[in-house]
Amino acid sequence: MDPKSKVLIVEDDPQTAADVAAITEGLGCIPAIRTTLADGIAEANGDYAVIVFDRMLPGGDSIDAIAKLRAAGSTALILVLSALGRAVNRVEGLEKGADDYLAKPFEPDELRARLRALLRRATMQVLDNDLMAFGDLEIRLKARTVHIGRAHVAISPREFDLITFMARNAGQVVTRMQLLEQVWNLHFDPGTNVVDVHVGRLRRKLEDVAGRPVIQTARGEGYVFAPLPAAEA
Repeated sequence: MDPKSKVLIVEDDPQTAADVAAITEGLGCIPAIRTTLADGIAEANGDYAVIVFDRMLPGGDSIDAIAKLRAAGSTALILVLSALGRAVNRVEGLEKGADDYLAKPFEPDELRARLRALLRRATMQVLDNDLMAFGDLEIRLKARTVHIGRAHVAISPREFDLITFMARNAGQVVTRMQLLEQVWNLHFDPGTNVVDVHVGRLRRKLEDVAGRPVIQTARGEGYVFAPLPAAEA
């Protein structure tokens, strides 16, 4: 990931803020700390890859501000870190626009893994109306073509739909059921291995050209589109 990635930490507890900042620095990023909701919102207009928001801050509940940040043009990925950790609280945070939600108290290793995943997403995906670019891998939406470097990857229409959906969710696990719904328009499990067969074929084509893994298996869950070389990701 980009060693200059910036992470904004909006947290009024000094020890928690220091702990999160230390984890952020350990990931090669630059942390900035703000302690009130107003200061956090004002600072969020900066060039941050990820914002870590406590919920109950001086000035209000941070999840009520997420929609305003999005409307103002912030593209930062948002992790809510809160003592309000019941399922209903997590669902509320995610439905209001958070990209992830972690309850306090948290294990440092779990926070580190979640931040790393968000930073990977922020680094990998560049999207406009036609181009999705991940390092040397480019997906042209209008032409429906895939290139790695200067090499064209010959894929079928179904495989193009697969890679496009997975790329839009880069760095995240996509389940077989999600792929059935989004790519095959099936809202039930047909009881076949059609997803695994198509993903396996697509994965081999990409790896043959890239010379590295592009699609990874999340055992028991689904697949992760992670096309950048280790040095970049």
